[in-house]
Amino acid sequence: MIPRYQKVLFFLLLAASLAMAGILWHLRTRAHQRLLAGEDSVPTQAPEVTAAEPATLVVASDADGSLLPQDRALPLPADPGTRARVLLGKLLDVYAAPDAAHPVGGGAPGIAQVFLLPATGDAAKAAPDAQTAVVNLTGSFAAGHPSGIETETLTVLSICATLRANLPQVVAVRFLVDGQERPTLAGHADLTRTYLTANAVPSGGSSQ
Repeated sequence: MIPRYQKVLFFLLLAASLAMAGILWHLRTRAHQRLLAGEDSVPTQAPEVTAAEPATLVVASDADGSLLPQDRALPLPADPGTRARVLLGKLLDVYAAPDAAHPVGGGAPGIAQVFLLPATGDAAKAAPDAQTAVVNLTGSFAAGHPSGIETETLTVLSICATLRANLPQVVAVRFLVDGQERPTLAGHADLTRTYLTANAVPSGGSSQ
């Protein structure tokens, strides 16, 4: 015969189990209702996309050593530093294309950041709001860049000219690689100096 205290304990445990099951079911129902309410509150309209606007990429050509402006319509952010990074990323995408006139691998990821700082020294005399762009290239981009004085110089000058064409307040450019100063881009073009954008003048007419 089962002792009385064991029967009492059994029924107490059974009651506790039923109560716990009821609580869990209630919590599950409330969680499901909250999930449905959250889905209903999500906006159904698509996120706003920045409208495309006129932009100029100054593209280098190895055939004749020229810098040729190309007019584009690009969606660009309002922040000048972010805008500069997007523009230079598009320029490097052109160089990474299979039919590039100035073939350089890596594309847009080769631009890590672009910082815009108040210009100093002679560069500051260009305009009251003159700025220096600090272009931080990635180490992988520099490592994969073709070596040669002309090809390296064309890359540097096309970056300077593209910044000048779209951000006139940028009068000077400094280059870093992975956040550090580096003697050259790929063995030749000097990255320790400050480049004046006024010296990076396109040598051809605009094209599409």
